[in-house]
Amino acid sequence: MTEIQQAFLHKYLLTLSEAQRDSIPQVHAEYFCADEYNANECARLVNQRTKTASCSLKQGYDIENEPLPLVGRLTVVLNWTEEPVCIIEHTEVSICPFNQVTEEFAQSEGEGDGSYQWWREAHLQFFTQYANQVGAQFSEESELVLERFEKVYP
Repeated sequence: MTEIQQAFLHKYLLTLSEAQRDSIPQVHAEYFCADEYNANECARLVNQRTKTASCSLKQGYDIENEPLPLVGRLTVVLNWTEEPVCIIEHTEVSICPFNQVTEEFAQSEGEGDGSYQWWREAHLQFFTQYANQVGAQFSEESELVLERFEKVYP
């Protein structure tokens, strides 16, 4: 984390009790998506509490040897230029095949026109491209990491 991101996180942590701080299993800083427009749009949607979920390709975690997010994880949500926008706390993490993601979950991602069809088409394209970049295979049976979260700061 940069000094600016760390200072932003520190302001939030000061609002918590020592026990609450000690119970945080992970802290992370990142932007959503892989391009400037979508990273900034997702940060905006999270900040206004429209976007309360996200998903990622499980194979990506495996390939990059990265641990899955845990419930209670704090994420400093960044815009494309890596400036902090808000902080979220993960409230639920689960694994689900792409073709079993529910309409309700897709809508909780808050993107596009809010329809399941928009979510499906956008994510088919995104995960296909991402899988090609990291050397993974993507199909409609591929496992996704589904994350639900709530904005906690500011």
